[in-house]
Amino acid sequence: MSVPAHALMLQGTGSDVGKTVLVAGLCRLARRRGIKVAPFKPQNMSNNAAVCPDGGEIGRAQALQARAAGLPPHTDFNPVLLKPQSDTVAQVIVHGKVRQAAEAADYMSGRGALLTPVLESFQRLTTAYDLILVEGAGSPAEVNLRHGDIANMGFARAAGVPVCLVGDIDRGGVIAALCGTQSVLKRDDPEDAALIKSFLVNKFRGDVSLFEAGVNVIEEMTGWPCMGVVPWLACVSRLPAEDAIPANTPAPAGRAKCLKIVAPMMSRMANFDDADPLRQEDDVDFQFIPPGTPLPPDADCVILFGTKSSLSDMAFFRQQGWHHDVQAHVRRGGHVLGLCGGYQMLGRSLIDPDGVDGMAGAMEGLGLLDVETVMHTNKQTRQVEAVHAATGLPIQAYEIHAGVTDGPDCDRPFSLLADGQTDGAMRADRRVSGTYLHGLFAKDAFRRSWLAGLTAQSAPNAANDTANDAANDAANDAALGYAETVDRALDELADGLEQALDVEALFAHAAPPFQAF
Repeated sequence: MSVPAHALMLQGTGSDVGKTVLVAGLCRLARRRGIKVAPFKPQNMSNNAAVCPDGGEIGRAQALQARAAGLPPHTDFNPVLLKPQSDTVAQVIVHGKVRQAAEAADYMSGRGALLTPVLESFQRLTTAYDLILVEGAGSPAEVNLRHGDIANMGFARAAGVPVCLVGDIDRGGVIAALCGTQSVLKRDDPEDAALIKSFLVNKFRGDVSLFEAGVNVIEEMTGWPCMGVVPWLACVSRLPAEDAIPANTPAPAGRAKCLKIVAPMMSRMANFDDADPLRQEDDVDFQFIPPGTPLPPDADCVILFGTKSSLSDMAFFRQQGWHHDVQAHVRRGGHVLGLCGGYQMLGRSLIDPDGVDGMAGAMEGLGLLDVETVMHTNKQTRQVEAVHAATGLPIQAYEIHAGVTDGPDCDRPFSLLADGQTDGAMRADRRVSGTYLHGLFAKDAFRRSWLAGLTAQSAPNAANDTANDAANDAANDAALGYAETVDRALDELADGLEQALDVEALFAHAAPPFQAF
Protein backbone atom coordinates (compact mmCIF):
# COMPACT_ATOMS: atom_id res chain seq x y z
CA MET A 1 0.00 0.00 0.00
CA SER A 2 1.46 3.37 -1.05
CA VAL A 3 2.06 6.10 1.50
CA PRO A 4 -0.14 9.16 0.76
CA ALA A 5 1.64 12.28 -0.39
CA HIS A 6 2.12 15.13 2.04
CA ALA A 7 1.59 18.77 1.10
CA LEU A 8 2.57 22.16 2.50
CA MET A 9 1.54 25.56 1.19
CA LEU A 10 3.57 28.78 1.40
CA GLN A 11 1.36 31.86 1.43
CA GLY A 12 2.59 35.41 1.83
CA THR A 13 1.59 38.60 3.58
CA GLY A 14 1.67 40.18 0.11
CA SER A 15 2.97 39.81 -3.40
CA ASP A 16 6.72 39.56 -4.05
CA VAL A 17 7.62 38.38 -0.54
CA GLY A 18 9.72 35.59 -2.02
CA LYS A 19 7.32 32.64 -2.13
CA THR A 20 8.49 31.50 -5.56
CA VAL A 21 12.15 31.43 -4.57
CA LEU A 22 11.43 29.75 -1.23
CA VAL A 23 9.44 26.97 -2.90
CA ALA A 24 12.24 26.48 -5.42
CA GLY A 25 14.84 26.26 -2.66
CA LEU A 26 12.72 23.86 -0.62
CA CYS A 27 12.19 21.69 -3.71
CA ARG A 28 15.96 21.45 -4.09
CA LEU A 29 16.34 20.65 -0.37
CA ALA A 30 13.69 17.92 -0.53
CA ARG A 31 15.32 16.44 -3.61
CA ARG A 32 18.64 16.32 -1.74
CA ARG A 33 16.94 14.34 1.00
CA GLY A 34 15.76 11.79 -1.52
CA ILE A 35 12.14 12.97 -1.33
CA LYS A 36 10.13 12.75 -4.54
CA VAL A 37 8.90 16.35 -4.56
CA ALA A 38 6.87 18.48 -6.97
CA PRO A 39 5.88 22.17 -7.01
CA PHE A 40 2.31 23.39 -7.41
CA LYS A 41 0.71 26.79 -7.88
CA PRO A 42 -3.07 26.68 -8.36
CA GLN A 43 -3.30 30.03 -10.13
CA ASN A 44 -0.55 32.26 -11.45
CA MET A 45 -0.79 35.64 -13.17
CA SER A 46 2.19 36.33 -15.37
CA ASN A 47 3.13 37.05 -18.96
CA ASN A 48 6.38 35.16 -18.38
CA ALA A 49 5.40 31.66 -19.46
CA ALA A 50 7.22 28.40 -20.14
CA VAL A 51 6.22 25.68 -22.59
CA CYS A 52 6.00 22.09 -21.38
CA PRO A 53 7.04 19.09 -23.49
CA ASP A 54 3.39 18.54 -24.47
CA GLY A 55 3.06 22.15 -25.69
CA GLY A 56 1.09 23.41 -22.69
CA GLU A 57 1.90 26.72 -20.96
CA ILE A 58 2.72 27.30 -17.31
CA GLY A 59 4.27 30.18 -15.39
CA ARG A 60 8.06 30.51 -15.63
CA ALA A 61 8.19 30.34 -11.84
CA GLN A 62 6.81 26.81 -11.80
CA ALA A 63 9.26 25.79 -14.53
CA LEU A 64 12.09 27.00 -12.28
CA GLN A 65 10.64 25.15 -9.28
CA ALA A 66 10.33 22.00 -11.37
CA ARG A 67 13.98 22.35 -12.35
CA ALA A 68 14.89 22.64 -8.67
CA ALA A 69 13.01 19.40 -8.08
CA GLY A 70 14.78 17.70 -10.99
CA LEU A 71 11.61 17.54 -13.10
CA PRO A 72 10.60 18.68 -16.58
CA PRO A 73 7.86 21.33 -16.57
CA HIS A 74 4.30 19.97 -16.51
CA THR A 75 0.93 21.68 -16.82
CA ASP A 76 -0.26 20.10 -13.56
CA PHE A 77 2.31 22.24 -11.71
CA ASN A 78 0.30 25.37 -12.64
CA PRO A 79 -3.20 24.43 -13.81
CA VAL A 80 -4.52 28.01 -14.16
CA LEU A 81 -2.39 30.73 -15.75
CA LEU A 82 -3.65 34.27 -16.37
CA LYS A 83 -1.81 36.36 -18.97
CA PRO A 84 -2.88 40.04 -18.89
CA GLN A 85 -3.63 41.54 -22.32
CA SER A 86 -4.80 44.91 -21.02
CA ASP A 87 -5.61 46.58 -17.71
CA THR A 88 -8.91 44.71 -17.52
CA VAL A 89 -8.61 41.65 -19.81
CA ALA A 90 -6.50 38.51 -19.37
CA GLN A 91 -6.08 35.34 -21.36
CA VAL A 92 -7.18 32.38 -19.23
CA ILE A 93 -5.09 29.24 -19.70
CA VAL A 94 -6.31 26.01 -18.09
CA HIS A 95 -4.21 22.85 -18.08
CA GLY A 96 -1.83 24.54 -20.50
CA LYS A 97 -4.35 25.53 -23.16
CA VAL A 98 -6.11 28.83 -23.85
CA ARG A 99 -9.71 28.71 -22.69
CA GLN A 100 -10.82 32.32 -23.20
CA ALA A 101 -9.98 35.99 -22.84
CA ALA A 102 -11.96 37.33 -19.89
CA GLU A 103 -12.72 40.71 -18.39
CA ALA A 104 -11.50 40.96 -14.81
CA ALA A 105 -15.02 41.21 -13.36
CA ASP A 106 -16.23 38.22 -15.37
CA TYR A 107 -13.24 36.14 -14.35
CA MET A 108 -13.65 37.00 -10.68
CA SER A 109 -17.33 36.10 -10.70
CA GLY A 110 -16.74 32.74 -12.38
CA ARG A 111 -13.31 31.66 -11.18
CA GLY A 112 -14.73 29.35 -8.52
CA ALA A 113 -15.54 26.86 -11.27
CA LEU A 114 -11.82 26.55 -11.96
CA LEU A 115 -11.31 24.91 -8.57
CA THR A 116 -12.31 21.64 -10.23
CA PRO A 117 -9.41 21.55 -12.75
CA VAL A 118 -7.08 22.86 -10.02
CA LEU A 119 -7.97 19.96 -7.73
CA GLU A 120 -7.75 17.50 -10.62
CA SER A 121 -4.14 18.52 -11.20
CA PHE A 122 -3.34 18.49 -7.51
CA GLN A 123 -4.81 15.03 -7.01
CA ARG A 124 -2.75 13.67 -9.91
CA LEU A 125 0.37 15.03 -8.24
CA THR A 126 -0.52 13.48 -4.89
CA THR A 127 -0.54 10.04 -6.51
CA ALA A 128 2.81 10.56 -8.24
CA TYR A 129 4.95 12.31 -5.59
CA ASP A 130 5.77 12.09 -1.89
CA LEU A 131 5.71 15.82 -1.13
CA ILE A 132 3.88 18.69 -2.85
CA LEU A 133 5.12 22.21 -2.11
CA VAL A 134 2.37 24.66 -2.95
CA GLU A 135 2.81 28.37 -3.67
CA GLY A 136 0.03 30.84 -2.97
CA ALA A 137 -0.59 34.12 -4.79
CA GLY A 138 -0.81 37.59 -3.31
CA SER A 139 -2.13 37.59 0.26
CA PRO A 140 -4.82 35.54 2.04
CA ALA A 141 -5.72 38.70 3.98
CA GLU A 142 -7.41 40.15 0.86
CA VAL A 143 -10.68 38.83 2.27
CA ASN A 144 -12.69 40.96 -0.16
CA LEU A 145 -11.49 38.45 -2.78
CA ARG A 146 -12.11 35.33 -0.69
CA HIS A 147 -15.36 34.24 -2.39
CA GLY A 148 -14.45 31.89 -5.22
CA ASP A 149 -10.75 32.00 -4.34
CA ILE A 150 -8.64 29.22 -5.85
CA ALA A 151 -5.18 30.64 -5.19
CA ASN A 152 -4.86 30.85 -1.40
CA MET A 153 -7.25 29.76 1.35
CA GLY A 154 -9.90 28.66 -1.13
CA PHE A 155 -7.52 26.00 -2.38
CA ALA A 156 -6.01 25.22 1.03
CA ARG A 157 -9.46 24.62 2.55
CA ALA A 158 -10.68 22.51 -0.36
CA ALA A 159 -7.57 20.33 -0.40
CA GLY A 160 -6.87 20.29 3.33
CA VAL A 161 -3.33 21.67 3.00
CA PRO A 162 -1.58 23.35 5.97
CA VAL A 163 0.06 26.74 5.45
CA CYS A 164 3.30 28.46 6.41
CA LEU A 165 2.96 32.25 6.17
CA VAL A 166 5.89 34.23 4.71
CA GLY A 167 6.65 37.83 5.65
CA ASP A 168 9.12 40.11 3.86
CA ILE A 169 11.15 42.16 6.34
CA ASP A 170 12.98 44.09 3.61
CA ARG A 171 9.88 46.11 2.77
CA GLY A 172 9.30 46.95 6.46
CA GLY A 173 6.41 46.35 8.82
CA VAL A 174 6.81 42.59 8.91
CA ILE A 175 5.52 42.22 12.49
CA ALA A 176 2.32 44.07 11.63
CA ALA A 177 2.03 42.19 8.32
CA LEU A 178 2.19 38.76 9.94
CA CYS A 179 0.13 39.54 13.02
CA GLY A 180 -2.32 41.63 11.02
CA THR A 181 -2.87 38.81 8.54
CA GLN A 182 -3.90 36.53 11.39
CA SER A 183 -6.23 39.16 12.83
CA VAL A 184 -7.96 39.73 9.51
CA LEU A 185 -8.33 36.02 8.83
CA LYS A 186 -9.69 35.29 12.32
CA ARG A 187 -12.29 38.01 11.91
CA ASP A 188 -13.31 36.89 8.42
CA ASP A 189 -13.09 33.09 8.75
CA PRO A 190 -11.48 31.37 11.75
CA GLU A 191 -11.21 28.12 9.79
CA ASP A 192 -8.95 29.85 7.27
CA ALA A 193 -6.81 31.23 10.10
CA ALA A 194 -6.53 27.79 11.67
CA LEU A 195 -4.85 26.40 8.55
CA ILE A 196 -1.74 28.52 9.19
CA LYS A 197 0.63 26.38 11.26
CA SER A 198 3.83 28.45 11.23
CA PHE A 199 5.57 31.49 9.77
CA LEU A 200 8.96 32.51 8.46
CA VAL A 201 10.60 35.85 7.77
CA ASN A 202 12.36 36.44 4.46
CA LYS A 203 14.98 38.85 3.04
CA PHE A 204 16.68 39.95 6.27
CA ARG A 205 19.75 42.18 5.83
CA GLY A 206 22.36 42.32 8.58
CA ASP A 207 22.66 40.56 11.93
CA VAL A 208 19.72 38.16 12.25
CA SER A 209 20.13 38.02 16.04
CA LEU A 210 18.91 41.62 16.18
CA PHE A 211 15.44 40.41 15.19
CA GLU A 212 15.07 37.79 17.92
CA ALA A 213 12.81 40.10 19.93
CA GLY A 214 10.66 40.63 16.83
CA VAL A 215 10.29 36.89 16.34
CA ASN A 216 9.25 36.55 19.98
CA VAL A 217 6.56 39.22 19.55
CA ILE A 218 5.11 37.49 16.48
CA GLU A 219 5.13 34.09 18.17
CA GLU A 220 3.46 35.49 21.28
CA MET A 221 0.77 37.40 19.38
CA THR A 222 -0.06 34.68 16.84
CA GLY A 223 0.76 31.43 18.62
CA TRP A 224 2.60 30.30 15.48
CA PRO A 225 6.15 28.91 15.73
CA CYS A 226 8.82 30.60 13.64
CA MET A 227 10.50 28.32 11.11
CA GLY A 228 13.41 30.73 10.69
CA VAL A 229 14.62 34.08 9.41
CA VAL A 230 16.05 33.87 5.91
CA PRO A 231 18.83 36.35 5.13
CA TRP A 232 19.10 38.34 1.92
CA LEU A 233 20.65 35.78 -0.44
CA ALA A 234 22.72 37.15 -3.31
CA CYS A 235 22.25 33.96 -5.34
CA VAL A 236 18.60 34.88 -5.94
CA SER A 237 19.69 37.55 -8.42
CA ARG A 238 21.13 34.79 -10.62
CA LEU A 239 17.83 32.95 -10.91
CA PRO A 240 15.46 33.57 -13.85
CA ALA A 241 13.20 36.58 -13.45
CA GLU A 242 9.50 35.96 -12.77
CA ASP A 243 7.23 39.01 -12.89
CA ALA A 244 9.33 41.94 -11.67
CA ILE A 245 11.80 43.37 -14.16
CA PRO A 246 15.28 43.10 -12.60
CA ALA A 247 17.00 46.30 -11.53
CA ASN A 248 19.67 47.61 -13.87
CA THR A 249 23.24 47.25 -12.65
CA PRO A 250 25.94 49.51 -14.08
CA ALA A 251 29.03 47.94 -15.59
CA PRO A 252 31.93 47.91 -13.08
CA ALA A 253 34.47 50.69 -13.46
CA GLY A 254 37.76 49.71 -15.03
CA ARG A 255 36.33 46.82 -17.02
CA ALA A 256 37.24 46.55 -20.66
CA LYS A 257 34.65 48.03 -23.02
CA CYS A 258 31.35 46.20 -22.64
CA LEU A 259 28.72 45.56 -25.21
CA LYS A 260 25.79 47.80 -24.40
CA ILE A 261 22.42 46.12 -24.98
CA VAL A 262 19.18 47.92 -24.17
CA ALA A 263 15.56 46.82 -24.11
CA PRO A 264 12.59 49.23 -23.95
CA MET A 265 10.13 48.29 -21.19
CA MET A 266 6.88 47.95 -23.11
CA SER A 267 3.55 47.99 -21.31
CA ARG A 268 2.69 44.32 -22.02
CA MET A 269 6.23 43.00 -22.20
CA ALA A 270 6.36 39.21 -21.87
CA ASN A 271 9.07 36.59 -21.38
CA PHE A 272 11.69 39.24 -20.60
CA ASP A 273 13.52 36.48 -18.73
CA ASP A 274 15.01 35.79 -22.18
CA ALA A 275 17.46 38.50 -21.11
CA ASP A 276 18.74 36.64 -18.04
CA PRO A 277 21.62 34.80 -19.77
CA LEU A 278 22.75 38.08 -21.38
CA ARG A 279 22.65 39.94 -18.06
CA GLN A 280 25.02 37.39 -16.53
CA GLU A 281 27.73 37.84 -19.16
CA ASP A 282 30.71 39.77 -17.77
CA ASP A 283 31.26 41.76 -20.95
CA VAL A 284 27.64 42.85 -21.38
CA ASP A 285 26.09 46.02 -19.97
CA PHE A 286 22.38 45.20 -20.20
CA GLN A 287 19.82 47.90 -19.42
CA PHE A 288 16.02 47.93 -19.41
CA ILE A 289 14.87 51.38 -20.55
CA PRO A 290 11.76 52.63 -18.70
CA PRO A 291 8.92 54.54 -20.37
CA GLY A 292 9.60 58.22 -20.85
CA THR A 293 13.34 57.64 -21.31
CA PRO A 294 14.99 57.79 -24.76
CA LEU A 295 16.91 54.78 -26.01
CA PRO A 296 20.64 55.49 -25.40
CA PRO A 297 22.45 56.53 -28.59
CA ASP A 298 25.58 54.57 -27.62
CA ALA A 299 23.82 51.18 -27.51
CA ASP A 300 25.31 48.38 -29.59
CA CYS A 301 22.00 46.50 -29.81
CA VAL A 302 18.34 47.15 -29.09
CA ILE A 303 16.21 44.10 -28.21
CA LEU A 304 12.43 44.22 -28.48
CA PHE A 305 11.12 41.47 -26.22
CA GLY A 306 7.86 39.61 -26.52
CA THR A 307 4.56 41.23 -25.69
CA LYS A 308 1.10 39.94 -24.80
CA SER A 309 -0.48 42.48 -27.17
CA SER A 310 1.62 43.46 -30.16
CA LEU A 311 -0.75 46.15 -31.44
CA SER A 312 -1.13 47.78 -28.04
CA ASP A 313 2.61 47.80 -27.47
CA MET A 314 3.27 49.12 -30.97
CA ALA A 315 1.09 52.11 -30.07
CA PHE A 316 2.82 52.39 -26.68
CA PHE A 317 6.24 52.23 -28.39
CA ARG A 318 5.33 55.21 -30.57
CA GLN A 319 3.92 57.16 -27.62
CA GLN A 320 7.36 57.00 -25.98
CA GLY A 321 9.07 58.24 -29.16
CA TRP A 322 11.09 55.04 -29.28
CA HIS A 323 10.27 54.52 -32.97
CA HIS A 324 12.44 57.56 -33.76
CA ASP A 325 15.20 56.31 -31.46
CA VAL A 326 15.36 52.83 -32.98
CA GLN A 327 15.31 54.20 -36.53
CA ALA A 328 18.24 56.49 -35.66
CA HIS A 329 20.01 53.56 -33.99
CA VAL A 330 19.78 51.56 -37.22
CA ARG A 331 21.00 54.50 -39.31
CA ARG A 332 24.07 54.65 -37.06
CA GLY A 333 24.78 50.99 -37.85
CA GLY A 334 23.38 49.53 -34.63
CA HIS A 335 21.85 46.07 -34.31
CA VAL A 336 18.20 45.29 -33.54
CA LEU A 337 16.73 41.95 -32.51
CA GLY A 338 13.00 41.32 -32.15
CA LEU A 339 11.77 38.34 -30.14
CA CYS A 340 8.23 37.05 -30.74
CA GLY A 341 5.96 40.11 -30.42
CA GLY A 342 9.03 42.29 -30.83
CA TYR A 343 9.72 40.52 -34.13
CA GLN A 344 6.17 41.27 -35.24
CA MET A 345 6.65 44.95 -34.39
CA LEU A 346 9.74 45.17 -36.63
CA GLY A 347 7.67 44.44 -39.74
CA ARG A 348 5.68 46.66 -42.08
CA SER A 349 2.31 46.00 -40.49
CA LEU A 350 0.41 44.06 -37.81
CA ILE A 351 -3.13 42.90 -38.51
CA ASP A 352 -5.41 41.42 -35.82
CA PRO A 353 -8.97 41.40 -37.22
CA ASP A 354 -10.47 39.44 -34.32
CA GLY A 355 -8.47 40.87 -31.42
CA VAL A 356 -6.99 37.48 -30.53
CA ASP A 357 -3.84 39.17 -29.20
CA GLY A 358 -5.55 42.01 -27.38
CA MET A 359 -6.92 44.98 -29.31
CA ALA A 360 -8.44 44.35 -32.75
CA GLY A 361 -7.37 46.29 -35.82
CA ALA A 362 -4.37 46.96 -38.01
CA MET A 363 -1.30 49.12 -37.47
CA GLU A 364 1.92 50.08 -39.15
CA GLY A 365 4.99 48.44 -37.69
CA LEU A 366 8.48 49.89 -37.51
CA GLY A 367 9.22 48.87 -41.09
CA LEU A 368 12.70 47.60 -40.26
CA LEU A 369 11.92 44.18 -41.72
CA ASP A 370 10.06 43.55 -44.96
CA VAL A 371 7.46 41.26 -43.36
CA GLU A 372 3.82 41.41 -42.31
CA THR A 373 2.07 39.67 -39.41
CA VAL A 374 -1.55 38.49 -39.37
CA MET A 375 -2.96 37.19 -36.09
CA HIS A 376 -4.91 33.92 -36.04
CA THR A 377 -6.95 32.21 -33.36
CA ASN A 378 -4.67 29.16 -33.37
CA LYS A 379 -1.86 29.77 -30.89
CA GLN A 380 1.52 28.14 -31.47
CA THR A 381 3.01 26.71 -28.28
CA ARG A 382 5.77 24.13 -28.55
CA GLN A 383 9.34 23.29 -27.65
CA VAL A 384 11.66 23.34 -30.65
CA GLU A 385 15.15 22.40 -31.69
CA ALA A 386 16.78 24.53 -34.34
CA VAL A 387 20.06 25.78 -35.73
CA HIS A 388 21.00 29.40 -36.21
CA ALA A 389 20.92 29.97 -39.95
CA ALA A 390 24.00 32.23 -40.02
CA THR A 391 26.31 30.03 -37.95
CA GLY A 392 24.82 26.55 -37.83
CA LEU A 393 24.95 26.60 -34.03
CA PRO A 394 22.22 24.59 -32.25
CA ILE A 395 19.40 26.32 -30.38
CA GLN A 396 16.95 24.77 -27.93
CA ALA A 397 13.97 27.03 -27.47
CA TYR A 398 10.20 27.30 -27.34
CA GLU A 399 7.46 29.21 -29.14
CA ILE A 400 4.43 30.98 -27.63
CA HIS A 401 2.69 33.19 -30.14
CA ALA A 402 -0.44 33.94 -32.08
CA GLY A 403 0.01 35.04 -35.66
CA VAL A 404 1.88 34.19 -38.84
CA THR A 405 4.65 36.39 -40.19
CA ASP A 406 5.64 36.36 -43.85
CA GLY A 407 7.41 38.52 -46.39
CA PRO A 408 10.58 38.83 -48.52
CA ASP A 409 12.94 39.07 -45.53
CA CYS A 410 11.74 35.62 -44.40
CA ASP A 411 13.82 34.31 -47.31
CA ARG A 412 16.76 35.06 -44.98
CA PRO A 413 15.53 33.11 -41.92
CA PHE A 414 16.91 33.54 -38.45
CA SER A 415 16.86 29.81 -37.75
CA LEU A 416 16.16 26.45 -39.35
CA LEU A 417 13.86 24.20 -37.32
CA ALA A 418 14.41 20.48 -36.93
CA ASP A 419 11.03 19.77 -38.56
CA GLY A 420 12.19 21.43 -41.77
CA GLN A 421 10.40 24.76 -41.25
CA THR A 422 12.16 28.10 -41.12
CA ASP A 423 11.80 30.73 -38.42
CA GLY A 424 12.21 34.46 -38.38
CA ALA A 425 13.68 36.95 -40.79
CA MET A 426 16.79 39.00 -41.34
CA ARG A 427 17.52 42.17 -43.24
CA ALA A 428 20.07 41.99 -46.05
CA ASP A 429 22.73 43.79 -43.99
CA ARG A 430 22.08 41.35 -41.09
CA ARG A 431 21.83 44.15 -38.55
CA VAL A 432 18.08 43.75 -38.03
CA SER A 433 16.58 40.34 -37.35
CA GLY A 434 13.59 38.75 -35.72
CA THR A 435 12.62 35.33 -34.38
CA TYR A 436 9.74 33.60 -32.65
CA LEU A 437 12.13 31.57 -30.50
CA HIS A 438 12.16 32.15 -26.73
CA GLY A 439 14.95 30.89 -24.50
CA LEU A 440 17.51 30.92 -27.31
CA PHE A 441 20.18 32.70 -25.26
CA ALA A 442 20.30 29.91 -22.69
CA LYS A 443 22.37 27.91 -25.18
CA ASP A 444 25.92 29.02 -24.35
CA ALA A 445 27.64 28.58 -27.72
CA PHE A 446 24.90 30.42 -29.59
CA ARG A 447 24.74 33.26 -27.05
CA ARG A 448 28.46 33.90 -27.14
CA SER A 449 28.53 33.68 -30.92
CA TRP A 450 25.69 36.17 -31.19
CA LEU A 451 27.40 38.57 -28.78
CA ALA A 452 30.69 38.27 -30.66
CA GLY A 453 28.86 39.09 -33.87
CA LEU A 454 27.63 42.37 -32.37
CA THR A 455 31.20 43.59 -31.99
CA ALA A 456 31.97 43.16 -35.68
CA GLN A 457 31.86 46.38 -37.66
CA SER A 458 32.61 44.67 -40.96
CA ALA A 459 30.88 45.39 -44.23
CA PRO A 460 27.73 43.36 -44.98
CA ASN A 461 29.53 41.12 -47.47
CA ALA A 462 31.89 40.00 -44.70
CA ALA A 463 29.12 39.11 -42.27
CA ASN A 464 29.30 35.38 -42.91
CA ASP A 465 33.03 35.26 -42.18
CA THR A 466 32.48 37.24 -39.00
CA ALA A 467 29.69 34.92 -37.90
CA ASN A 468 31.81 31.84 -38.54
CA ASP A 469 34.73 33.28 -36.58
CA ALA A 470 32.36 34.11 -33.72
CA ALA A 471 30.97 30.58 -33.78
CA ASN A 472 34.46 29.10 -33.51
CA ASP A 473 35.30 31.43 -30.62
CA ALA A 474 32.08 30.50 -28.84
CA ALA A 475 32.67 26.79 -29.27
CA ASN A 476 36.07 27.17 -27.62
CA ASP A 477 34.77 29.28 -24.74
CA ALA A 478 35.16 27.33 -21.49
CA ALA A 479 33.32 29.78 -19.21
CA LEU A 480 30.62 28.52 -16.89
CA GLY A 481 27.44 27.93 -18.88
CA TYR A 482 24.09 29.52 -18.15
CA ALA A 483 22.41 26.24 -17.14
CA GLU A 484 25.23 25.53 -14.70
CA THR A 485 24.91 29.07 -13.35
CA VAL A 486 21.21 28.57 -12.59
CA ASP A 487 21.77 25.18 -10.98
CA ARG A 488 24.61 26.56 -8.87
CA ALA A 489 22.32 29.40 -7.74
CA LEU A 490 19.63 26.86 -6.80
CA ASP A 491 22.19 24.89 -4.79
CA GLU A 492 23.35 28.05 -3.01
CA LEU A 493 19.71 28.93 -2.32
CA ALA A 494 19.17 25.49 -0.80
CA ASP A 495 22.32 25.91 1.29
CA GLY A 496 21.07 29.27 2.58
CA LEU A 497 17.66 27.87 3.50
CA GLU A 498 19.26 24.85 5.17
CA GLN A 499 21.15 27.18 7.50
CA ALA A 500 18.34 29.66 8.13
CA LEU A 501 15.29 27.41 8.51
CA ASP A 502 14.28 24.54 10.73
CA VAL A 503 13.68 22.45 7.63
CA GLU A 504 12.76 19.30 9.51
CA ALA A 505 10.09 21.12 11.52
CA LEU A 506 8.79 22.87 8.43
CA PHE A 507 8.46 19.63 6.47
CA ALA A 508 6.87 18.01 9.52
CA HIS A 509 3.99 20.49 9.15
CA ALA A 510 3.21 18.98 5.74
CA ALA A 511 0.18 16.73 5.98
CA PRO A 512 -1.72 14.35 3.72
CA PRO A 513 -4.40 16.34 1.87
CA PHE A 514 -8.02 15.27 1.74
CA GLN A 515 -8.35 12.39 -0.67
CA ALA A 516 -12.03 12.92 -1.55
CA PHE A 517 -11.97 16.35 -3.17
